[in-house]
This record gives sequence, structure tokens and C-alpha cells, in this order.
Amino acid sequence: MDHSPLPTTLPARYYTDPELFERERDRFFFHRWVCAGREERIARPGDYFLCDVAGESVIVTRDAANQVRAFYNVCRHRGARLCSEPSGNFVRITCPYHAWSYALDGTLAGAPHMDQPGFCREDYPLHPVHAEVWEGHVLLHFGSPAESAAAALAPLAAKFAAWKMPELRFYQRIVYDVKANWKLIVANYNECLHCPPVHPALNPLTDYLGADNEPPTPHYIGGVMSLRPAAGTMSVHGSLHGRSPLPDLTEAQRKWAAYYAIYPNFLLALHPDYMLTHLLWPQAVDRTRVVCEWHFHPSEMSKPGFQGEDAVAFWDQVNREDWQVSELSQQGISSRAYTPGPYSRREELLQAFDREILAAGEE
Repeated sequence: MDHSPLPTTLPARYYTDPELFERERDRFFFHRWVCAGREERIARPGDYFLCDVAGESVIVTRDAANQVRAFYNVCRHRGARLCSEPSGNFVRITCPYHAWSYALDGTLAGAPHMDQPGFCREDYPLHPVHAEVWEGHVLLHFGSPAESAAAALAPLAAKFAAWKMPELRFYQRIVYDVKANWKLIVANYNECLHCPPVHPALNPLTDYLGADNEPPTPHYIGGVMSLRPAAGTMSVHGSLHGRSPLPDLTEAQRKWAAYYAIYPNFLLALHPDYMLTHLLWPQAVDRTRVVCEWHFHPSEMSKPGFQGEDAVAFWDQVNREDWQVSELSQQGISSRAYTPGPYSRREELLQAFDREILAAGEE
């Protein structure tokens, strides 16, 4: 009998220590590509939305040359926050304090009362944040990325090219406040051993032991599950509800339910007729804001009588079940009685995620 020690969950401090949480959030959210949202939110030059990343407010916009840009929401004059409305359209980015104004590419365009020797407008552009569009999603990087998001995620783009994610369009958004550490939500997303007791609506649609997980990478973990023969998609009744599958999927892909966690905050789920995304925004060591969105093909959404509420209601139920058990995990791990427990061999993706957490702590 093999008596070698089993891999175990992380010590409690990784989920309960506020100082460790701040260090970890800095290493993951400021030194990796972070998903801010969908490119369609900034369809025209001057469109913008604000993104709060670990307490840093970022303006995500599109400049006159149609390039996606991102800037710290900080005026170069005396540091005032430039923008407070969560979304809108700029002609110029103008500070409400002393009316310094910036072009959409971040260059300083106007600086009242600064016509004096030694002042040069070129010296005071907005502080940029790296921004890249990957498959219709805007990704941000606050440091000096070792590689582009496109390079890091190239295998996923190739695997799911038939979904044509850039073409899909927003349908509905639900925002959740989950009283759990963000890592517990990522871990819960990447295993289905809990599905029989927690998600009774899932089992009729997919086999909880049927995931075809990919070998873990430093950028993401995940895999594909096959729908049961009678299921058409992940929805309240398991049917497409009059919708057609996405137009370029193969017959095999029309039976896929794919679930990937792209580090650190992007949970991507692709189904035969829609895309589901979750963005995780850690607020405290034991609290996470989760923004969940459903996206469908525009040609389908334009059909008379289209509705996707069956997909929304299905995942809203599953989400709330997941948040409940994640909160129970947070509560239990916070107990003085907690000690790390053993992983099963079917929890290899969680072990891989733990290794990324530990490696980030050594940086």
C-alpha cells in the first residue's frame, strides 16, 4: 500500500489573513493580465467605462484612431479623480477640479493657467495601463507583461475559434456580493465533485465525472464536459428554447460545455448557443464581487420572440448555490479547528491553482 502523503488544501491564512490577501492581490491583479470586460462596451471613439481593479480606478476607452486605451483615473495636475460616472462618452477627458483636459490617447490637451516657463504639455500625459483585446474581451496589465495576452491565451483562442467570441453580444448582467475569498470561488468553479449534492439541476444535463480537463498552464485551467444525449444546452429545461446553436460549431462542439478559469479573475464558460462570463473582483480577504454576464449571437437576438431567460435563470440558480457553499467554506476555514485536508486525484486542477498561489508568494 502506498503511504506517500496526499496533496492537501492550503493553510487557513491563504483565505483569512488580510495582509497576505493584500500581497496576493497585488501579485495577481497588478502583475498579470486581468479581464476588465467586453470590448463592445466601448464600440465608438470616446466611449468609456470605469474598472476598479484592487482599489485602482481605471478608465477604459477607445481613441480617435479606434485603438482601445486604458489610463489610471488620476489627473496629472493635483491628482484628482478625473471621472466618476461608471460609463459614458468623452470628447475630451476633463478634470472636474481645475479643468485640465486630455485627448482620448491620453495626451494633455489643455492646462489652464500653466502658460509659464518650464511647463511642457508633453511631460504630463495620463498614466497608461496596458490594454489588449483578446477575443472581444478587454484585458489590462499594470506592469511590464512578459508576453501579450494573445500569446498567453493562444491555445484557447484556437480551441474555441468556432464560437467567434468577438461577435457575441451582451444580453444580461447580474452582480453578486459573495462573502468568501476569491480563490475559493475559483476552486469551486474548477471541480464538479460537489455537483450532485449542491446542483440538482446540473446532473440531468452533464455527467459530473465526465470532464475532459486540459493539462494546467500558468495562465489558465479548465476543460470540456459533454452534454447528455437529451440535452441541447445548459438551461432551465436543458433545451435551446427555440434558439439555434452558434452558426459555426461542429456537431461535436454543439454538445460541449466548456469551463475555463483564466487567471486571476476571468471565468469563461462556452455553451452551444451562448457565452457566460464571470469576473471576480476581490474586495476583502473574505468578500468578492462577482459580475456575471450572458452573451448570445446578434442574429439570434434579432429574431422575433428571442429570449434567453432560461439560460439566465439556470445559471443564477447554480451561481447562488455555488456562492452558498463558497461562503460555508470561508466560514469553516476561519475556524481554529481547520487543518488542510487531502485532495482526491479528481481535484488536480485545484492542486494546480494552489501551486500558482504558492509560486506567486515566492516572487
